[in-house]
Amino acid sequence: MNVLQIGILIFISIEVLNILMLYLSPGMKIGNGIGVFNAWEKVQSDEETKDFVDYLSSWVAGTKLIFVLLGIVIIIWGNFETQLATCAALIISILSFFYKLYPIIRKMDNKGQITPKGYSTTLLFMILGFIAVFLVVGTIGLIQYIG
Repeated sequence: MNVLQIGILIFISIEVLNILMLYLSPGMKIGNGIGVFNAWEKVQSDEETKDFVDYLSSWVAGTKLIFVLLGIVIIIWGNFETQLATCAALIISILSFFYKLYPIIRKMDNKGQITPKGYSTTLLFMILGFIAVFLVVGTIGLIQYIG
């Protein structure tokens, strides 16, 4: 197994845990669960809103499942160039977090709508960690490819 496959596999492993949490226990306050949002409790008492949030949570999990399955296919059947391109694509897709999601969660955190307070900072460092890992893995892979 090469460094790119290992990096993709680590991402897949973390995403599988997140998918399971979103499908089985979306209200968790760990593992990027939506229970960190204080509105989660309010949503539980309104059936229409609860169904809507459950639908969106499952939709996110299903979207993550697409990434996981594509990652598995790329690890097993993709050549080194495809795996290198996948690493770059994952960096770009993870960076999209900063376009809409991070500003929203930071604003909510600052307004006291998230528990624990400061969760947006924790999430920021987690996302930056993913990007850093893929940058290192991608750089090593690129050096191996060129060399």
